[in-house]
Amino acid sequence: MTTVIAIDVGGTGIKAGLVDDTGTLRHVERHPTGAARGAEAVLATILDIATGLAERADGKAQAAGIVVPGVVDERHGIATWAANIGFREFPLRERLSTHLGLPAALGHDVRAGGVAEARLGAGRGYEHMIFMAIGTGIAGAHVVHGVSFAGAHGAAGEVGHLIVRPGGPKCGCGALGCLEAVASAAAIGRTYAERTGTGATAADVAARASAGEAAAQAVWAEAVDALADGLHATVTLNDPEVVVVGGGLAEAGDALLVPLDAALAGKLTFQRKPALVKAALGDEAGCLGAGLLALSVVDGLA
Repeated sequence: MTTVIAIDVGGTGIKAGLVDDTGTLRHVERHPTGAARGAEAVLATILDIATGLAERADGKAQAAGIVVPGVVDERHGIATWAANIGFREFPLRERLSTHLGLPAALGHDVRAGGVAEARLGAGRGYEHMIFMAIGTGIAGAHVVHGVSFAGAHGAAGEVGHLIVRPGGPKCGCGALGCLEAVASAAAIGRTYAERTGTGATAADVAARASAGEAAAQAVWAEAVDALADGLHATVTLNDPEVVVVGGGLAEAGDALLVPLDAALAGKLTFQRKPALVKAALGDEAGCLGAGLLALSVVDGLA
């Protein structure tokens, strides 16, 4: 049985484990990222985690896969720009491979998660899939026949930076009115707090909206409408069979998916409406995607 090391690095936490050639996580563990310590300190943590996983695999690990957010040059193994972690033009694949003495692959966390959903999760059975992760930020992946496309510069799929509300709130990227700035989980909580003076998470807003609170219902409805606008553009450009919605906001379930599906249907004209489903792999999608990247390296060496 083939065993590979899989590491999913987020701005807050790192999910890592061992994945076998059936795409099953045989071991999983979680660690804080500690991004405030700087890129080299984060790298040291990653390498320590990788060492521990290699020891747990008892020398049987054949490759490693690692995924990070931001702009990723997968071909050259460079973490070009990962704002939440501090990586800038960082040769992450080489550093990991040299440390472990194993071949390694580097990918984008959401694109890798999209591939995992396409091959192992809610996208199975579909040839053309959009994966949309809605959490602290918003990102997407276009997956065709189980392969995600990175674009010419590693920045494909950034649906969160479609401008859906021109002149709206300033996004972390510097633009005004990006989808991420108005409809991410962070934005929903922030908007609710600004209007009511009461702190709340997006999950709180969803619960209060379902309970009939008018302020929460208004914030939720506006976010859903913005998400539908982002999906309208994405569907128009990519013509998917299915949109798989993941990330923390997807945990709202039908409270999100039902109105989002209806809002999207109301905006489409000639476009064929895709199925809209909740992701199946939860927060393990990125780690499984990293494992699939590593398995592809092993296949390439066979």
